Amino acid sequence: MADALPLLSSESVREALRARREIALVDVREEDPYAQEHPLFAVQLSAGRLELDAPWRLPRRDVTIAVYDDGEGLAEPSARRLQALGYTGVHLLAGGLEGWRRSGGELFRDVNVPSKAFGEQVEHERHTPSLPADEVKALIDGGADVVVLDARRFDEFQTMSIPTGTSVPGAELVLRVRDLAPNPRTRVIVNCAGRTRSIIGTQSLVNAGIPNPVAALRNGTIGWTLAGFELDRGRQRRFADTASVPSDAHRATAQRAAQALADRAGARRLDAAGLAAWAADASRTLYRWDVRSPEDYAAGHLPGFGSAPGGQLVQETDVFAAVRGARIVLADGGPRLDGVRAPMTAHWLAQLGWEVAWLTDTDPAQFTATGPHQPDSTPAPAVATVTPAQLAEQLTQGDTLVLDVGTSAAHVKGHVPGAWWVLRVQGVLGLAKALEQSPAARRIVVTCGNGALARFAAADLARATRAPVAVLDGGTAAWAAAGRPLEAGDARLLSPRIDRYRRPYEGTDAPRSAMQAYLDWEFGLVAQLGRDGTHGFEVLAAG
Repeated sequence: MADALPLLSSESVREALRARREIALVDVREEDPYAQEHPLFAVQLSAGRLELDAPWRLPRRDVTIAVYDDGEGLAEPSARRLQALGYTGVHLLAGGLEGWRRSGGELFRDVNVPSKAFGEQVEHERHTPSLPADEVKALIDGGADVVVLDARRFDEFQTMSIPTGTSVPGAELVLRVRDLAPNPRTRVIVNCAGRTRSIIGTQSLVNAGIPNPVAALRNGTIGWTLAGFELDRGRQRRFADTASVPSDAHRATAQRAAQALADRAGARRLDAAGLAAWAADASRTLYRWDVRSPEDYAAGHLPGFGSAPGGQLVQETDVFAAVRGARIVLADGGPRLDGVRAPMTAHWLAQLGWEVAWLTDTDPAQFTATGPHQPDSTPAPAVATVTPAQLAEQLTQGDTLVLDVGTSAAHVKGHVPGAWWVLRVQGVLGLAKALEQSPAARRIVVTCGNGALARFAAADLARATRAPVAVLDGGTAAWAAAGRPLEAGDARLLSPRIDRYRRPYEGTDAPRSAMQAYLDWEFGLVAQLGRDGTHGFEVLAAG
């Protein structure tokens, strides 16, 4: 019989957070239930994806971890699985989420809450300038000297954008703005979908001392929509179209401002020797992130550094740094593009309460790794595989059951014809349900987007059934790449679609009531921070 797992009380967790000792408070539910209610610094790490996500999100195997759920029965098996993966500091949160609630701990809604709450704190303390949608639209319609800079990811910009807007993800703003708005009288408007990246982007420009008048679009594309205005769709306008390489003078000005801000905020300058010392410190968790664009990263980056574009790193710090109290070191690019994005990002992370540094002595010769970011994960178990051609032949025989353990959104968009979607943690139960619908099935094939999660799910199922279990090699992506047809729709769901929380600011079809409720929630975050008392945010005063 396995030994009982050690417990951590809610107050012990809060004390560690206040003292800035390393701790990971891990919610192993799916994203939607997590988003309904969770502690401020809880990170969502789905029970069904631990093997894939724990190695890169929890890189130090002896870090203190408190695992919880809300009575679903996921916490203990997840904690045991983490132990099997080599984690030695695993605990259960005493009483789970209900224990946190009973202890008087504050509970927050939505995702990426620390960053969003911090954004509201910044606006509250710095009075970040903003303009309502009707004033911005009047400026655009009147032909005013104004540029609209969208601080979100480019894919978000493509989904919906403010007319005339240009995609300039957050970390690029200070580096690019003087080339995008060279006339100091040009008004600069920064927007995102809601509030946070608008606020942080605008305040970045204010902190960096650009001479232009600058303001956030109040409430972003939500505010624009609630005002009754139309958004553009499918726009392709990016900063690289007009300012792919900042001018030397503008880059130098941005560099001086960014580095001075990082110093003021308490971020550290780190050379190669300092980085080596941090990396050798086995008592601390260290995250290493390259804050440039994904394209810059793929073209060449420092070995050992992952990709976290600076704007998204500030927006999603709970994803990129799951261990509160850890160290973070940031890098940016070569001689013509370095020294702005990393210190600007560092100056925000320092205010968010992180021990953060940026590299000062990189050069292009060190950027020897290429290709997109490949996060660390657990080696997949050995399982039987089938090719798309083999699966297509098996499906004609009518005795093959296909289970899709990828995301529900991807399944609905397009899946192997006849496949049933199921959450991995419900795979065994889902298999029984699927076999009731497919009594002729004699073999089982498991798939997901790229086949990675399917291998772990197949190993689970192989222990629960006598039927042969195999994985579609390369996943559904390989099936589509081979020219095989995809089936769309949600007719065969064996689990509720709780793997993703529907964000009210995402896409273009959210109900207006949900948009307004989201804004009202954001407005209340400063008060919640005060009640919670664990955040440790220190907003930089005006210089």
